[in-house]
Amino acid sequence: MAKIKTASKSEEVVNHYGAVRLRVSGSASLRMTLFSLDEVKSSILTPVAIMSQTNIEPNKLANFTQQRAKLEIKTTSINETFKISKIIVFVKPVAKSLPETS
Repeated sequence: MAKIKTASKSEEVVNHYGAVRLRVSGSASLRMTLFSLDEVKSSILTPVAIMSQTNIEPNKLANFTQQRAKLEIKTTSINETFKISKIIVFVKPVAKSLPETS
């Protein structure tokens, strides 16, 4: 298993969120959105339609650059059900800090 290198609390790196991959089953159409922590900026990913359990893990591309982000996953209609067993968010650091202003 690969080791993940984490930033210290004093270091706030800027990350590029490139994709989200899910292992999901159920009967629903899912809408996924990446938000910045202040919820001002967002990136809406294309909807994922799931009909039953398959061996395919949907991979949705994103193009979102923030220090941190949260992923919102919701259904598009009432009475849709789903079960997520795995979520992978592909993240790559692009800068060690935000540019300073004087």
